[in-house]
Amino acid sequence: MQDLSYLWIYYAETDIFVGEMNEIIKKSAIVFFIMALLTGCGQDDSIKETEQKTDPVVSHVSDIELTSAELEMVNSSNEFAFNLFRQISDSATDIDAKSEIVSPLSITYALGMLNNGAAGNTRTQINEVLGFGDTGADSINAFCYKMIKTAPELDSITKVMIANNIYLNSNYSLKEDFVQKVNHYYDAYPQVRDFHDPQTLAEINQWASDHTEQMIDKVLDKDEFNENAVSYLLNALYFKGSWAFKFDKTETIEERFYHPGDTQEVTKRPMMQMHTAIEYAINNEFEAIHLPYGNGSFQMTVLLPRIKEGEEPGKLPVVPTLRIWQELNRSMRPREVILKLPRFETESNMDLIEIMKKLGMTDAFTADADFSNLCNWPPVKIGLMKQVAKIIVDEEGSEAAAVTIIGMEVTMLPDGPQPHSYIHFNANHPFIYVITEKKTGAIFFIGRYTGF
Repeated sequence: MQDLSYLWIYYAETDIFVGEMNEIIKKSAIVFFIMALLTGCGQDDSIKETEQKTDPVVSHVSDIELTSAELEMVNSSNEFAFNLFRQISDSATDIDAKSEIVSPLSITYALGMLNNGAAGNTRTQINEVLGFGDTGADSINAFCYKMIKTAPELDSITKVMIANNIYLNSNYSLKEDFVQKVNHYYDAYPQVRDFHDPQTLAEINQWASDHTEQMIDKVLDKDEFNENAVSYLLNALYFKGSWAFKFDKTETIEERFYHPGDTQEVTKRPMMQMHTAIEYAINNEFEAIHLPYGNGSFQMTVLLPRIKEGEEPGKLPVVPTLRIWQELNRSMRPREVILKLPRFETESNMDLIEIMKKLGMTDAFTADADFSNLCNWPPVKIGLMKQVAKIIVDEEGSEAAAVTIIGMEVTMLPDGPQPHSYIHFNANHPFIYVITEKKTGAIFFIGRYTGF
């Protein structure tokens, strides 16, 4: 086992050296280099004894500068993220639970666009479900615009793409004010097409593929496409980040993974391994780590449920509340961690209508829908709302993409460890992971890995 003799953390913005820290200084534009003097004092059987090296980190972290009101919007958006994922998770039992991946931010963009066409109680419900309450549509627009413009520029090593589009049936027209707002805030320019032409469906799917680096090659099947729909609103979100500290591929080995309903069958998964200094936190329910990408502007947080006495290790994790999430993040401290994390790939194709109804957005899918600011004619409702998402996690980093599509149709009738001990973080049972922008905490993707 390697021993960490001392830990230095260099804050480039403030020229402060801190040794054996008890608290992390909360600075927004922090870039740190972790330098550990490691001396061999034995051998861990599960991890090859090698000198732990850290990859070079870019010397400057860019920032998204948000007002206090916008930071509150991030908190509200994150609360929506956990509420959404809780609805998804609660619908599965331990036996049939699959791995899931969803992008709450992609849904926020799609609904943010549509919100400019909503009015009355329909707009109120959309705002409340997204967590924005009484926040005006223009404030939501401005927040989304800022993220579109700044997030892709934060890290030259990490690739972030956010794109929006609208396909409009040639039989209908959109209101000019709506078109101007989606043009300005979302870079969306409605494409007028003949929905009875099979090429229109092919073009929608090609757009999804082009704006997710071919990760999402189909967002709509032929039987889902409505030739009489008024319009389809789309958001595509793509992320590709290399770990700041990469896993050694030669140390990835097949080990047991305890999945839900695991009894006699032994499931093995490729477990990546690393011995390094990273941020770590623990509470009564979870152990958590931050795995930074690139220059540290983005990170994956892994929430591993603690296995209590008498519990099965394959039990599905309970989705935390926003308060627990925030407390875990505040308690993160740099620790020496022996980490095991499965290499995995997850795809989801999710109908969002019933989920959004349960969250409180009910009118938008019925004859009570008020989208009077969207079309000149006729009255419309949401007839289709779904998201296709995918994530790949390996020794190099993570690649994730999501496309959210909303189809508008003509309205019909309603239908705590010791400070100097080694941390063994072995993610060999179901866990939750969250990809965020570090400065604001904005959640781009949230997922659950169950082993299958």
